[in-house]
This record gives sequence, structure tokens and C-alpha cells, in this order.
Amino acid sequence: MNVTRQDVDALNATLTVEVTPEDYEKKVNDTLNNYRKTARVPGFRPGHVPMGLVKKQYGKAVLSEELNKVVNQSLQEYITENKLDILGNPIPTEGEDNFTGDFDNPDKFEFTYAIGLAPEIEVPLSGKNKFDYVKVKVDDALINKQIEDLQRRYGKLVSGEKVGEKDMVLAQFVELNDDESIKEGGILHTSTVSLEFVTDKKVKKSLIGKKVGDKLVVNPTDVSRGGADTAAMLGVKEEELEGLSDKFQMTVNEIKVMELAELNEELYDKLFGPGNVTDEKSLRERVENDLQGMFVNDSDRMLTRSVYDNLLEKTEVELPDAFLKRWIQMSNETEITMEQIEADYENYAKGLKWQLIQGAIFKANDIKLENEEVIDFTKGLLVSNYAQYGMPAPADEELTQSAMQVLQNQEEANRVYDMLAERKLTTYFKETVKLNEKEVSYDEFAELASK
Repeated sequence: MNVTRQDVDALNATLTVEVTPEDYEKKVNDTLNNYRKTARVPGFRPGHVPMGLVKKQYGKAVLSEELNKVVNQSLQEYITENKLDILGNPIPTEGEDNFTGDFDNPDKFEFTYAIGLAPEIEVPLSGKNKFDYVKVKVDDALINKQIEDLQRRYGKLVSGEKVGEKDMVLAQFVELNDDESIKEGGILHTSTVSLEFVTDKKVKKSLIGKKVGDKLVVNPTDVSRGGADTAAMLGVKEEELEGLSDKFQMTVNEIKVMELAELNEELYDKLFGPGNVTDEKSLRERVENDLQGMFVNDSDRMLTRSVYDNLLEKTEVELPDAFLKRWIQMSNETEITMEQIEADYENYAKGLKWQLIQGAIFKANDIKLENEEVIDFTKGLLVSNYAQYGMPAPADEELTQSAMQVLQNQEEANRVYDMLAERKLTTYFKETVKLNEKEVSYDEFAELASK
């Protein structure tokens, strides 16, 4: 076999594979002989079918399959040996000149494939680049809110006399007509409303202060989160909401108030383990440290996003667009038109451009994802999952086995590799660019993080 390369331009080239009888004849004949042993042809005993008949029936298909194997192997070996950095995979060139040979009289064959070459990239990133590093200002108000949330988590519901801003109301909902009379055969259902999730200020104000037995007319969507939540509150299917009235009589049947857990040793031990927090002062210090640690990941993500957007805009990356569009069309599992590819190509090219930028950064700075650290990272994710459900992590040996099982799932493995790669990129960005630390309130931070 002989493979020759011809450059079309800086991003496109062709590889021509020359295949001679010495490359395929023996395997083709061996396969046909095996077919002959099992072929069933009327008038001949198994194993005694003339080779001429076998070749006539199976010869072209076997030859085609063997040539395909030989050519693919040759292409991959050539790409590997010559360290070609290609995009996608080789595809047959367009036109009639991508193949020469005669299947009726097999001899020498030539197959010509197009390849797309990855561009050389210079990433414009250094200490001269300045980016905001946004941090949450962990003040007394935020610490107090977090402590109250912890107290609520371990608190208990007790009966209340009047509806408050954070209370739960057990109420009966009765469907009304437009004139606010009770609709005959309408919805009648009892459900719970949490005042915390009532976002309409006017509606919330109308509920606050109500007592057991009080009635008011509400739109169900104003006292729920809409969609499936509204349907569950009224005891109907979501698709049935469209035909319902927007007026319901809401009768307060019961008021539940969250009684906060006391700040004492019992609560501290539940939250942080025995002896780690002993009084309110150490509680506040622990909560402050935990909040700062919790927001670091979000701050890092925002920094990475800023650098990502900047690099996508300023890094020059040319792609072999025509080749990539043909490769997408030919490699897609289901039939796809060029019009469909054109419609989404910009997004695809953007994703590929980022992969190339990331690859260039990793290569230039010798950043690698070693197998051992991938396993350790996966173990860390598992430990976090256990902690989330309040469960202790298993012994290291069992944890390692669990991590290996996770990584055997290709989809999960890709997710882990992507997460670890992003962490390494974030570390590189923080060590490379100039950071302008900027403290903002929690609300400002949440708004920036959600964009």
C-alpha cells in the first residue's frame, strides 16, 4: 500500500491510497474459501460448490469489504505516523476522480480522500490581560440569612394564628364563575400554599394577616409556580388548566408557621459534627468561611466564562468550513440536509473553535489529564454526593472501585473529563491573567451568575 498527500491549501489536503493485489488478494480468497465451505447452492453438496459460483455470488461484496478495511487502516496509520492534526475523519473527495479500479477485473485500486487540517493557533492571553474576579461580599446580613436558613431546615411546623410572609397555608380552592358565584361542577380541592413562593407583591399582601376561616378570591397561578405546580395545587392534569376559570375562592383552613431550631449544641453537632462549633461566635465564623468557599466556585465559573468569551472573540481560528459541512453530513447517523447543517453550523463552529483554543492552551502549557488524577477527581465528586445526602463516604478502596465504575460509562467519563479540564483551565486563567477583585452584594452576584 502506498499513501500520498497533496495539499490543497493550509486547511485542506487529500490522501490517495494505492492498493495492489498483494494487499487484498489473500484475505479475499481466504474469506471466499470460508464461504464455499458453508454456501448452500442447489445441486451441490456443502463444501463442494465451485469457486466460480462463489466468486460470482459473493466476490464483489467481499472485495469491497476488504478494500474498505485496507484503506481505512492505511489512512489511520499514515495520519498517526505523520502526526497529522486533522478535524473529523477522512471522507471521499467529491467528483468521479475519487476512485479508480475495476471490480470485474480486480488489480490496482486508488482511493482519494479529503482531510481537514486543524489550524495553528496562537492564544492571545498573558499577564497583560485584565479580568474582573467577582466575589460575594459576605456581610452580617448574608450570614444572618444563612443561619436562619439552617435553623429553618431543622425547625418544626407549628400552628399559627395569622398568615406571615414565610408561612404555609392549607387552603380549600373552589372554582368560581365570572360573577364570583360558585361554579356548578367546578373544581374543589384542598392544597398547600407557601407564601415564600408567592411572587406577586399585591397578592402576597392580600394573604398576609389572614386567619383560619378567612376567604378571598385568587387566580391560582398567582399563588403557585405555574404549570405542573398549579395543576397539582388544584388536583387536575396540566393539560386541563386551559379550560379552568381564573377565579377561585380560597378559604384558609390551617396556618403553619416554621418554628426555628434553637442555636444550641444539639443543632451545632447536627450541622457540623460533634465539637466543631461550640457557640454562636464560632457558628458565625464557620458560616462565613463556608459561604466564602461556596461562592468561590461560582466566582471561578464567571471568570472562566469571561475569558472564554474574550478568547472566542479575539483568537483567530480559520476552519475548513466546506470540508466540515460535508463531513457532518456524511457522518450523521440520520439523513441530514445541507440546509439543516448551514442553519446550525455557526454554533458547531463556535464549539469546535473553543475545543481548538483549549487544546492549544493545554499543549502550550503542558497541561494534562492524568489517569490517576481523573480517578481522584471522580472520587471527590462521589464524596460530595454522599455528603449532600448526609451520608459518610465509604472506605478508600470501595470509593476507588465506584469511581472506576463511573468512568466505564462513556457519557459519565466525558462529563468528568470536561469538569476536570475546566478546573485546570480556570486554574491556568487565575495564574496567568491579572485579576481585578470586585466585591458585590449577594443579589448582584446572583444576577451576574445567572446571565
